[in-house]
Amino acid sequence: MKRILLLTILALCAASCLCRRGGGSDEPVPQKDTVYPLGFCTDSFRVVTGKIENGDNFIAWLTRLGVSAQDANRLVQAGEGVFDVRKLRAGNTWSAYYGDSTKVDYVVYDNSRTRQTVFGLRDSLAVRAYDRPVEVLSRTADFAIETSLWNDMQAAGAPLDLIVEVADIYAWTVDFFGLQKGDRFRIVYEEKMCEGESIGIERVDYAEFIRGDKCLPAVYYDQGDGGNKYWNEKGESMRKAFLKAPLKFTRISSGFSLHRLHPVHHVVRAHTGVDYAAPTGTPVMSIGDGTVLSAGRGSGGAGNMVKIRHNSVYTTAYLHLSRMAVKAGQRVSQGQVIGYVGMTGTATGPHLDFRVWKNGSPVNPLKLESPPAEPIGPEYLPVLDSLCRHYSQTLQAHE
Repeated sequence: MKRILLLTILALCAASCLCRRGGGSDEPVPQKDTVYPLGFCTDSFRVVTGKIENGDNFIAWLTRLGVSAQDANRLVQAGEGVFDVRKLRAGNTWSAYYGDSTKVDYVVYDNSRTRQTVFGLRDSLAVRAYDRPVEVLSRTADFAIETSLWNDMQAAGAPLDLIVEVADIYAWTVDFFGLQKGDRFRIVYEEKMCEGESIGIERVDYAEFIRGDKCLPAVYYDQGDGGNKYWNEKGESMRKAFLKAPLKFTRISSGFSLHRLHPVHHVVRAHTGVDYAAPTGTPVMSIGDGTVLSAGRGSGGAGNMVKIRHNSVYTTAYLHLSRMAVKAGQRVSQGQVIGYVGMTGTATGPHLDFRVWKNGSPVNPLKLESPPAEPIGPEYLPVLDSLCRHYSQTLQAHE
């Protein structure tokens, strides 16, 4: 009896295995459903790619690909709420998929690096949007200054967005025109990736600016008040009342001096400002909130000039502009573009002559003391301290 039971069990097991392998049966083995992100198997078609041309509209573009004008108009209606045909942009890429005939079956338009619109023309007309999956990865960067922030970060392979982010975070506390060889930046940041391609920086979580034995950290923390989000290890805001400089990524061609040989008039006279050499058209920003006192032709050799009163103590001026972007009496905010570099007035080349007055007396802009904004709420200091320690240890682990 036991032997019969054992044989029965073995027979059932064999039958089960045979069934799973598909042997001894004409029934097909169940297959997992294949998911095609665009809704169809792209490998089954002949594909043609291109870009939207200048002057293209939706109908003209599709008819050029072989879609009838009638179907193109029907797709306009089918796409309501999914794709606005008025937002077709010259330079954006597309892919057209053809089956066995010359008739196009699918057209895929790349709205952006992450979104695509699929126009189906095979069995019935349909329009659908597809969002490519985006993942956010934590990254670190560590580099020393050899020439400039821009050049050295590019040489290190840092994303361009990261360079801009770091410059913005430290814009109020680090003089990027005075960086020294050996200065160091260490950064923890989040990078957005789409199908293996970088599509930008989500944010910088933590950074350190190191000069000698001094370290200036900046940590991201949003306390939910809509204000500043970067703080030093003491909870002081990384933002200041004034930016360190009114423009980015240029060089100082002439400093503040009470006894300078004038490059045009060849006489010794005071130069109560700082000259920033930059290409014509470089945006010039207000270093702080304020009201425009004047915007027009300045006296002497100032050329086009914008003058701004920031408070009862400080006033700034921006000389030799090629053109101005503000008017007298206008209220401006910190970082707002108020004009563009030029060489109007007395100038030997395109540059910005930037001047600061404190209580009516000229002061060296490079030595301007800028008070910080409001500190972080005291209730958030323990969290901030924990974040600083965590990210610092993360950077040390990558050394």
